[in-house]
Amino acid sequence: MTDRLKAWARRRPLAADGLFAVGLVLLEVLFILLTPREFWPARLPAALGWSALGAAPVALRRVAPWPAVGAAVATLAVPALLGHAPTTQSLTFVVLTYTMAAHRSARPAVLATVLLWVPVAVTNAVAPMEGPLEIGTAYLVLNNALTATVAYAVGRAVHARRQSTQVLRERARVAERTQRALAEQAVADERRRIARELHDVVAHHVSVMGVLATGARRVLRRDPDAADGAIATIEDTSRATLRELRRLLDVLRTEAEPAADLAPQPGLAGIESLVEQVREAGLPVALQVDGTPGPMEQGVALTVYRIVQEALTNALKHAGTATASVRLGFADGDVTVVVDDTGRGPAPAPDRVGHGLVGMRERVALYGGSLRTGARPGGGFRVSARIPVEPLGTVPA
Repeated sequence: MTDRLKAWARRRPLAADGLFAVGLVLLEVLFILLTPREFWPARLPAALGWSALGAAPVALRRVAPWPAVGAAVATLAVPALLGHAPTTQSLTFVVLTYTMAAHRSARPAVLATVLLWVPVAVTNAVAPMEGPLEIGTAYLVLNNALTATVAYAVGRAVHARRQSTQVLRERARVAERTQRALAEQAVADERRRIARELHDVVAHHVSVMGVLATGARRVLRRDPDAADGAIATIEDTSRATLRELRRLLDVLRTEAEPAADLAPQPGLAGIESLVEQVREAGLPVALQVDGTPGPMEQGVALTVYRIVQEALTNALKHAGTATASVRLGFADGDVTVVVDDTGRGPAPAPDRVGHGLVGMRERVALYGGSLRTGARPGGGFRVSARIPVEPLGTVPA
């Protein structure tokens, strides 16, 4: 409700400030009613009319601030004509001083304060109002100076707070844009890396098909059965190659890439040696394999290897004194990978992007799988992935 009222006041400042001025007049009416009757103004209806006139500049404080200041100074003639100083007049001077200090820079704010309060001080010094209480001129001038100083100081404090809030919001927007750009860059970098590795897989398959085709041609007349077996292998390999090519086109980008690493890509057979390397680096790791891995595409095996590699690398970096376990499962046409550690996990860093997790997610999504990462029950960190394994003989859709 409060936010809605603030939004309405920002959209219609004249109407909102007009209601504010009416509220000042009602406040003076309440003040008069609470005052003993002998202190009421002699001409009450006229006094209320002048009170409304004294509050009128408040209605212009945001749409026309400088005319409002001039109108407020002009109302200083009211006490001389009425013989009574409306309370709204004093409140109007305070409100205008605060408004100029809160919404303008320092120089216009100081100028407005001087234009408002110097005439008040001169009026009190030259022609002080007579009232039921005898108040010295020096006291009146000092009281006005103190009121002006407090109103100006409060306005400047609000102005400074608004400025700092605006700066913080701008910094938050810049940080959000930077984080988004870093995330996009991380995804793009990992996709290019995956494309390079898939390029190697496809090149390997094509090389195998070339070798098998040459062998089949040489033994075709001498050993037709051997030639038929080679051709069947070429058929399966070509289908796997087509699937890898489809995935390669999904992640390939138009920008030039550096030459791919010519080293052979690791697979399931390399996980055991990877675990041994991590043990030697100081992290105790247990490896468990459930089921028997069947024939699978080299890209899927490479993805499983990369998930285990990235998860164990993160455990080495962030887990501290801990142990880790790697569980591989092969069942129901899926391969599951679960890497647990008992450490403290990576520290939260909202301004940084975890490229490794981004890369794992991209790899798993490429093969239609799912990935979950986060704290595990009982403490520590868990990386869990499930990837469907397509039979090598399946014709790609």
